[in-house]
Amino acid sequence: MSTGLVDHPLLAVLTLREAWRRVRRRLHTGPIHRWRFAGGTSGKLIALPPNLRHGDPMIAEAIYAGRFHFAGQLLEPGRTSIFQSTPPSAAYSVELHGFDWLSHHAAASDALAAQNARALVDDWIRLKGKTIGGPAFEPAVAARRLIAWITHADLLLAGAEPGFYRRFMKSLSAQARYLRAIAQEAPDGMPRLVVRTALAFASLCLPTASGRVKTAAQSLADELDQQIFPDGGHISRDPSTIIRILADLIPLRQTYLMQGQALPKGLYSAIDRMLPAIRFFRHGDGTLALFNGTGVSDLHLMTVLLRYDETLGEPISHARQSGYHRITADGTTIIADTGCPAHTSVSSNAHAGTLAFELSSEASRIVVNCGRPVTEDADWRRLSRSTAAHSTVTVADCSSSHFARSASLDRFLGTPLVPGPTAVTLAESGGTGLGFDATHNGYERGFGLLHRRKLVVSPDGNRVEGSDRFETVGAHASAATALGATARFHLHPGVNVETAGAGVRLSIREQRWLFETNGDLAIEDSIFFADAGGARRTLQLVVSFDARDPNGIAWRFLRER
Repeated sequence: MSTGLVDHPLLAVLTLREAWRRVRRRLHTGPIHRWRFAGGTSGKLIALPPNLRHGDPMIAEAIYAGRFHFAGQLLEPGRTSIFQSTPPSAAYSVELHGFDWLSHHAAASDALAAQNARALVDDWIRLKGKTIGGPAFEPAVAARRLIAWITHADLLLAGAEPGFYRRFMKSLSAQARYLRAIAQEAPDGMPRLVVRTALAFASLCLPTASGRVKTAAQSLADELDQQIFPDGGHISRDPSTIIRILADLIPLRQTYLMQGQALPKGLYSAIDRMLPAIRFFRHGDGTLALFNGTGVSDLHLMTVLLRYDETLGEPISHARQSGYHRITADGTTIIADTGCPAHTSVSSNAHAGTLAFELSSEASRIVVNCGRPVTEDADWRRLSRSTAAHSTVTVADCSSSHFARSASLDRFLGTPLVPGPTAVTLAESGGTGLGFDATHNGYERGFGLLHRRKLVVSPDGNRVEGSDRFETVGAHASAATALGATARFHLHPGVNVETAGAGVRLSIREQRWLFETNGDLAIEDSIFFADAGGARRTLQLVVSFDARDPNGIAWRFLRER
């Protein structure tokens, strides 16, 4: 189900807001004001933050050989500088100009890698650094670059010739001034937060007035208070965002302490809330649940981050503000999306997966969502965000939330999701098991239906029982025409499937589970996008039923061994 600017007033409002934001940013960075970014040059860095992101020396070798692989796409510019080549996608530009890939050169830790890193940074300064504009100076991209350069300054400056040293410090200072000028005009959500984080790093690491340190700290603390829920989730509702934010905030906290600066209360509090949230979203194999933009999990980085978590208790069962539910019973884990979609202004990665769930047992994932693709192929990305790519129910092959119809509108607004569900009710299940009873109204506008899903896990974790049905509301209550509904249970690629009478037997490692339902069951092809090697074929269990049938369907997963 899609929507356009004409038939959705919210998209019109967002378009006007984005247009006005871009006008304000252009005014701040136009020819009249650009003189502000060309001020003096800082003599030296006064602090070097620690780096928690690990790199791969093999990738550094590939870059040295002229193979630049970003956002799942390869570019080999030959004798031309990579910064003069036409990038294959916007996502590629973001990664290229963000310079997080310097971590691979740092991991190589040899003179050749350092020399190659300096040459690439010098190339960027010469070809892109003198003209403010284009993808390289999008607020979030410029902020990521500032953090990467500061974090890897020891790699870049150790043994550097004086000319490069001066050019590097001059560019670093100019970029910091640029970010201070446009911070208020950064888009909502992660772009604005990463800008505030970069400015906090700059205030600590570049020589500056003490008042600027305090201002940057307070601005970051205020932004964290707005973007991080009390339960530790982010307003985008993307679990992987927590990892990206903490990978910057923990080194920033260490830098405040090393410099003897007062630690902003908002920074300390946000880290304290977010670390337990990582454990909330993790399955037994250590990966994150695949909701709202999460793709391949960085297991190494999560392990490093969790060393800073001093709570060490069991994760909470209900992240109320983030809108997720977690059930754990003797090694069996259910993680479910039981919240309304993120606000449209921060929904560029949001998925239409309301009431979807994932199931894992011990260190094996069984039922999953398709996840975010490694590549930024527009068709695959749109497919991965649809309701059909999640382990939940669709009506008439429509998604429960809507997407913009126009590709140009998608590019302008950042591929927003227009929320379908505006109300999600949730109650704890009764009886001896652990579970929930939830509804969402994402199909009310188009079909006059509320989706109700009940899910219960037995105390021993060996039985997962659920049901799905629809309740008619409003003017559609008297409709009697049959309407197709489909419940999907996407399986992890590691699961082996075989029919077992009227049910299906699922085997993974030493485990065996039986799936049964009173609906019309079929086994169909599916795609698992969240694999480091790219999309993989897998299977899904598909249960068809009539959405007008008040009884709906019942289903269960029963562990046999």
